[in-house]
Parts: sequence; structure tokens; C-alpha cells
Amino acid sequence: MRVVITAGGTGGHIFPALAIYDQLKKTDPKLEVLYIGTTDRMESTMIPEKKIPYVGIPMKGINRKNIFANIKVIATFFSAIKIAKKQLKKFHPDIVIGVGGYISAPVLYAAHQLKIKTAIHEQNSIAGVSNRFLSKFVDKIFISFEESRKDFPQEKTVFTGNPRSEAVLEEKVADKRDYHLSPSKQLVLIVMGSLGSMTMTEKLKEMIPYFEGKSYEVLLITGKEYYNSFAQEKIPKNVKLVPFLSDFLKILKCANLIVTRAGASSIAEITAIGLPAIFVPSPYVTGNHQMKNAKALEKEGAGIVLKEEEFSYQTLLPFIDQILTDQKVYQKMKKASHKMSVSNSASLIVKEIKTLVEENVK
Repeated sequence: MRVVITAGGTGGHIFPALAIYDQLKKTDPKLEVLYIGTTDRMESTMIPEKKIPYVGIPMKGINRKNIFANIKVIATFFSAIKIAKKQLKKFHPDIVIGVGGYISAPVLYAAHQLKIKTAIHEQNSIAGVSNRFLSKFVDKIFISFEESRKDFPQEKTVFTGNPRSEAVLEEKVADKRDYHLSPSKQLVLIVMGSLGSMTMTEKLKEMIPYFEGKSYEVLLITGKEYYNSFAQEKIPKNVKLVPFLSDFLKILKCANLIVTRAGASSIAEITAIGLPAIFVPSPYVTGNHQMKNAKALEKEGAGIVLKEEEFSYQTLLPFIDQILTDQKVYQKMKKASHKMSVSNSASLIVKEIKTLVEENVK
């Protein structure tokens, strides 16, 4: 089978795309894949590093603050369609799969015009702009939350969950010593999205000294852009900082608690292993979907929600202490989290993809 995968912008789109890629490889030894992303975002370096054939296409997202800037966006959109058509004709895929980000719109639209089978995956409870647009043209739509079903044509929408969940289950557990962490101490993982956050970085810099003397260790993933901003800070011995972890899932599996945003991929990872979580939803996303994601888990007892403006050592540390010291609370959260997972999401998606391709052959 020949497959084009397109996704970009952040890890929230790229990691589910890679989970689908990995599952496709397992089920088809003759698989040939081309990944199409942007020329300047996270995927433009990450995908080639994984030795996956890659094509970058210049593309910009919609500017919601300056409507006039979107004249250039529209121009790049039509240019991207032309480039995508050339690449698709050259590669001859059986199917094109879009996993989010604005690059997926021109690539999937080009595939539709060339009459190639298409599918998209929506990670969030509220559909993104690109996927809303593409829903009219694609053959199949995979959703992570039942709530987003209302945003799409019912006859081609399938609930699959987020493929990142299966990737976590299949990953090995890290050896904490490889990260200079103690095997015997509880671990709190703090990560504010794959790229980090300027607002949260400032809050975390104020918070770090208050972890000193705690019985647990903290691993803070800052994001590459913000790592150097901690250089002047006094870091307690039980706190470790890293800019980014390519093997993040391994360390996630040995964490006792995570403090994080509430992106769909993060939630899929967390619930797959039943990890108690404290969510700090990003208020800067479309439709405030992260807050809705987090509230759904809080309602079931799987997590605690802290608004960004409420986030401080006074609010966070008591929650951490309660969860890590009260086994009754901890086990209740763990059980509730695990109950919300879809453990075979990638397999479900690949099964649907193969059915689409087989229909085309017939």
C-alpha cells in the first residue's frame, strides 16, 4: 500500500500521525509512505530525522487578529494545492490521510481533486478549521471524542479515539537512572505542550524553588524555545529540566503524576496508562476546547483542573501532595483515567484505511 500522511504545526498533530504510520508499518511490510508537512514547523525537522520520506510545502495558518494578512494566506493555500498535486501525481498514493494542522487542507483538497481516497483524523472535542473545511471532500472522518460527531457528516464519521493511546501501551518503560532520576522516588512530570508556553514558563520559574525538600522528584520539559530562560534560576536537586524528550512516552510510563495542558494527544496518552493528572488547559486555543477536554476528565474523577490564571505554587503543590500521599485518592484517579481510554485506536484507524483502499481496488 502507498500512503501519504499529512499533519503539522505541533506535536498534537504530528504524534498521532506517527502512531498511524507505525501501525500501518506493522500491518503492511510493503508499505510505502510519503509525509507532507510545512517547510518551517516542527515536523520539517522531526520527520526527516525519523528517516521517513518528507516533502515540505510553504503554508501559513489563518490570522485571526489581522484579517488583511489572510490575503497572503489564501495565496499560499492555492500555491500549496498546486505543489501538492505535483507530489501526489509523482507518488501515486492509494490514500491520503490528514491528521490536522493547516498544511492538511491543501494536500487533502488536492487529493480530492485527483480522485484519490482520503481520510482525516480529528483529535479534539471541537473540530478544527481545516477539518471542518475538509469534511465536505474526504471519504472518511475519524474522531477522538463523541462530542465532535456533531461537527461532521454522520454517514462518514467513525469514533476511533486518538491513535497516540496505542503508541503509549506499546512503548517500553524508561529506566529513570538514564534521566538522572532516582528509581525509588515518586516522579511528577510537568510539560506544557510539545513547544512549551511563554506564560507558563514565567509561572514555573517562580514555582521551582518551592519544590525543594519535597519527597518526590520533578521532571520539567520546558520546550526548546524556553529552556535557556531557566539558566539564571536556582534549581533544587530534586528538579530536573530538559528542553524536549524524543522518547517522552518512556518517561511518561514511569511517572506517578503529570501536570500538563489538556490537548487531545496528551489526554490519549494519559488515559491509556491511567495516569492521574492535573490539567492547566491552554486558554489560547479554538473554542476553548482544552478546557472542555479537561473538564470531561475531571467530571469522571480522572483529573483536577487548574485555570492558567490560578496556577501558582499555592494552588498546585497542595494538589500534588494530596494525590501522591493519599493512596485512596490516587487509585481512584488512576482507575477513572484508565476507564476513559480507547486502547486500540491506531488499529481501528488502520482497519478503516485498508477498507477504503480495498473499496477503491474493487
